[in-house]
Amino acid sequence: MINERELLEKQVEADSELKSYIVNYVGEKLNPENGLVNIEMVIAVLAQDFPDVVLALAEENFIRGYTQGIQDNTPAGTQQDEK
Repeated sequence: MINERELLEKQVEADSELKSYIVNYVGEKLNPENGLVNIEMVIAVLAQDFPDVVLALAEENFIRGYTQGIQDNTPAGTQQDEK
């Protein structure tokens, strides 16, 4: 099973121009004591400053999970092909 805290607490490596911009922006906005920016901080700032992006990702994740749950609950051989 995936440890959610481990994923959220993972430090973001600024290894591209966009990541560097986001890490710097989040770091300046939150000013963490240790100077490191993690995924949870990025999500929190995005949710506050750009909620449309977070909402779109959450909706897509929900729909995919819901669809997978329906497929998992449908007996084999009874699924209708989508057209």
